[in-house]
Amino acid sequence: MRHQPIDPQLFSKNRERLINSLPINCLAILNANDLMPSNADGTLPYHPNSDLFYLSGIEQEESILVIQPGAEKPRDRAHLFLRKPNPKLTLWEGYKLSKADARTVSSIYYVHWIDDFAQVFAKLARIQKGAFFLNDNEHQRAENPVETRDQRFRNSLRNRYTKRRFLRLAPHLHTLRFNKDNREVTLIKQAVNITANTFKDILTTIKPGVMEYEIEAEWARAFIRKRCKFAYGPIIASGKNACILHYLQNDQPCKKGDLLLMDVGACYANYNADLTRTIPVNGKFSPRQKQVYQAVLRVLRKSISGATAGKEIKQWNTEAHEMMNEELVDLKLISLKDLKKQKTNRPACRKYFMHGLGHSLGLDVHDVSIGQTHLNEGAVFTVEPGIYIPEEGLGIRLEDNIVISGDQPINLMTEAPLEPNEIEERMNP
Repeated sequence: MRHQPIDPQLFSKNRERLINSLPINCLAILNANDLMPSNADGTLPYHPNSDLFYLSGIEQEESILVIQPGAEKPRDRAHLFLRKPNPKLTLWEGYKLSKADARTVSSIYYVHWIDDFAQVFAKLARIQKGAFFLNDNEHQRAENPVETRDQRFRNSLRNRYTKRRFLRLAPHLHTLRFNKDNREVTLIKQAVNITANTFKDILTTIKPGVMEYEIEAEWARAFIRKRCKFAYGPIIASGKNACILHYLQNDQPCKKGDLLLMDVGACYANYNADLTRTIPVNGKFSPRQKQVYQAVLRVLRKSISGATAGKEIKQWNTEAHEMMNEELVDLKLISLKDLKKQKTNRPACRKYFMHGLGHSLGLDVHDVSIGQTHLNEGAVFTVEPGIYIPEEGLGIRLEDNIVISGDQPINLMTEAPLEPNEIEERMNP
């Protein structure tokens, strides 16, 4: 692993919280993600299963975690299964976790080789005769076109245990993941700080003629040097490309007079940052660009201030739409007549601000949330209003990351320059 070791008490506490939410006589089972093929004999870079990592800190392929809430002794309540190191694996793939190393990382006492899974699991299933709680990649945006290891395991288990109840683990686990432990916030903050400081450095490299992919390369260089990877495919969108919400080509020149929208985040220790900033390619905002920029900035700041613990997420979004309506009227993009004609589920601002105000952030960039309706204390959210005017070739989005905390959220992204004057000063030292 590239990141520094993580306090194993984080994973121990996460398991304890999950165990307390489950019935006594059940078993909960989680599988690692697949190592996905690319072409020929190639594979894509491996990314660990977020749920498995959340409960164990284990990032190795083919791993399985079994939770046994009904065990009398706390140390008996988790069983971890790993690939057994051997000379061939060492030669071709390098280091694999030993049992001792896995115990250190996860604080799990019982570590087995994967070859022993069938025997050990059968014994556990004879002792715990309740339901099997099985994991899956449940997310409101996930389509899951490829069968996962968790899904294959569920199908095989159904064939062997025809009289057992099979229940979903996600509602229990994702409710816990929605609210972050302080140690998780510290890891997110590290990803955020690396992202914010890299943005400061990037500002001095932007000039007319630079290619979008050259800017992407500067982000990649900085992230890798700081033990990180991209949290998601970076958006480096100049000019009219900024009006494409998920622009990923990053292959166009940055032209004088255009704005450059950068939506980029570092992933450190599997925890993610999510930053968006929009800057002038030539180092100076035009009057119109600054006018639209400041409108977005006002909505961002008011939305952050309004992100108070206990507020309905729907209400938080509605407040942003109302603020954006006012800004768009002032910008002469919509009229008071448009406001009178708007529908409750389709505010007038949607013509120029068509995406959500923010999302949960953590081990996944669009972090899990099983029907949560309120901004909970300890949740981490992005706040990302934007205005996109294709007819002007102008797209501006600004995004910070916050921790919901009472009546005053904590902004984690304060180190990333945001005021237009500061951005201009940094681009013109």
